[in-house]
Amino acid sequence: MMIIDNKEEIKLTQYSHGAGCGCKISPKVLDQILATNFAMPDNDKLIVGNHSKDDAAVYDMGNGTALISTTDFFMPIVDDAFDFGRIASANAISDVYAMGGKPILAIAILGWPINVLPANIAARVIEGSRSICKEAGIPLAGGHSIDSPEAIFGLAVNGMVDINNIKQNNTAKEGDILFLTKKLGVGILTTAEKKGLLQEPHKQLAPQQMMQLNKVGEALGKIKDVHAMTDVTGFGLLGHLTEMAEGSGLSAVLNFENIPLITTSLRDYISAQCVPGGTNRNWDSYGDKISFDNSVDQFYAKAILADPQTSGGLLISVAPTSVDEIAGLLAEYGLYAEPIGVITSQQKKIVIVKN
Repeated sequence: MMIIDNKEEIKLTQYSHGAGCGCKISPKVLDQILATNFAMPDNDKLIVGNHSKDDAAVYDMGNGTALISTTDFFMPIVDDAFDFGRIASANAISDVYAMGGKPILAIAILGWPINVLPANIAARVIEGSRSICKEAGIPLAGGHSIDSPEAIFGLAVNGMVDINNIKQNNTAKEGDILFLTKKLGVGILTTAEKKGLLQEPHKQLAPQQMMQLNKVGEALGKIKDVHAMTDVTGFGLLGHLTEMAEGSGLSAVLNFENIPLITTSLRDYISAQCVPGGTNRNWDSYGDKISFDNSVDQFYAKAILADPQTSGGLLISVAPTSVDEIAGLLAEYGLYAEPIGVITSQQKKIVIVKN
């Protein structure tokens, strides 16, 4: 939060109807928006575009390398302006890492209610963004701003990748082992914060995780046995895994007991109805593609696995022969390094959740 003139306490989340990647339009509605009969001309340089549900566009530069281009922005998920800038920027840069690339340049996207929130708070948002861009080793080279009813911030990011190292979210192979690099529950904790129910020991868990860059993605891009990769954001783990498995013509089995949780208190927060609206929107979009083993507490598991994540971790699909190599690399980066599931042949349901 920010204090202006030692009088007014400003909490950014009170000025927006949504928060972070929970602002994302649901997968079902997004499919309707993107549906078109308009035929674009063929472009043999466009390696990844609208034909898939991937994290970024990829364009062949003609010299063995490709340009990665992406954008991401949302409304405040924390009250502190500096942290909001850091989180939104880490989230946007993550799309480049999810493609196996190296970010090189960022441009800011700012919408600000100038008659409601002082300009010096927006300046703190930009400063937070600069700090994350510095950690990523890239310049915040410019941007565009508008006067908008709610605060919005994000980045357009460009990156580079060797064409042989491009990772997509629809190229998993049967038998692949699944890893997830960050813990789940961010949406639950931020909802608890907004309701005034978040316990003091948990107040920095979500912000600190959301500000963590997915730098390991660049290293993972160089490993041939990493067959598919994406980052887990607003659609929750189930949504992004559904896109990965379905796009690959396969299914997936999740071991719920192996899913990393941001705190063991999530069940208490869920019982206190600290479940973001995005969770139900997500479930309405893809719940018919999910099944649960009888041993799984479906209500609890759904609240965790469909929870919208902001600046979430990388979901990685890797050949069984390279599991130890991947686990070692993730541990080296201080990330969760236990397998959470497996890619299988196509089943009646796209994702099966077991204990």
